[in-house]
Amino acid sequence: MADEKRKWRWGINRWFVLLFIILGFIGARAFSPILPHIQLPAEHLLEHPLITLPIMGEFYFTNTILATLITDAIVLLIAFIVYRAVRSGSLVPTGLAGAVEALLEVIYNLTESTAGKWAKNIFPFFATITLLVLVANWMELIPGVDSIGKLELSEHGYPVHEVVPGVFTIVEQNPNAAEGQETSTEVVESGSMGEYALVPYVRVASTDLNFTVALALISVFMTQVFGVRSLGANYFTKFVNVKGIFNRPVFGVIDFAVGLLETVSEISKLLSFSFRLFGNIFAGTVLLFVIGTLVPVFAQSLFLGLEFFVGLIQAVVFGMLTMVFMAQATQGHGEPEEGHA
Repeated sequence: MADEKRKWRWGINRWFVLLFIILGFIGARAFSPILPHIQLPAEHLLEHPLITLPIMGEFYFTNTILATLITDAIVLLIAFIVYRAVRSGSLVPTGLAGAVEALLEVIYNLTESTAGKWAKNIFPFFATITLLVLVANWMELIPGVDSIGKLELSEHGYPVHEVVPGVFTIVEQNPNAAEGQETSTEVVESGSMGEYALVPYVRVASTDLNFTVALALISVFMTQVFGVRSLGANYFTKFVNVKGIFNRPVFGVIDFAVGLLETVSEISKLLSFSFRLFGNIFAGTVLLFVIGTLVPVFAQSLFLGLEFFVGLIQAVVFGMLTMVFMAQATQGHGEPEEGHA
């Protein structure tokens, strides 16, 4: 009986998959996919800026800011679920709480083996960054993200101006006419124009360079904070080392040059952190756009599985590098590591 139920269950799932493929094919034939709108800057959801600062300029509410707020809400919801599971007194959490506990346990063990006595201080940054980036990356897998939004006239092709709903005017410049004179042709069927672009209401936060740069700044800044907390003012001799210039001129100059290289290395971390995460997730989004437009039925599901692993790997890499750099900052320049478990 158990084998028969199992076969029947999997049989139902297969029929559901086949049904969704058929419905997707019919939907793609009835409603042709709209050409994706791909641009690096985030799109504005509101026409007017939220605030205007004297030096920094105008700040708009964009679709990546909305995605960031949703990401924060999801992370807080996960924290609340884990908190409820811990308060319940269960020794072995199950479901989502169990999965999060397993992930945090792996992160903490990795931090403890790398940072030693500083593990309890570094672990919150490692775990928070990993969870935040993971949820932000996996939002790409939620239906409606990057695909539900408003239609706006595209700047590509002929300039198109809306006159009344469903009726548009193509404005063509007459090269033989006087300056400012133009000819126009009314088009009733707007669906055949192809001049629209879909601006999504929610766009993955990791595809906005502002999000990745902000995380990189926090990571690099807190790395310096941990270095100062551990070594005090001597931490800065890692970057500006002039002690040996007069006592040991040759080696002193070498130490000074090494300090300059360390400074360049710290600055380069900002670029490495920012563009690694941004480039991988943005490229994945473009890949999903292209596949969804060329083969709108079933094929995109395969690439969604690929993006699942890419989002996970990028989140772990970002958090792990942050942890490693913080652990290195707590060690003296050229001194052996101490305090490891």
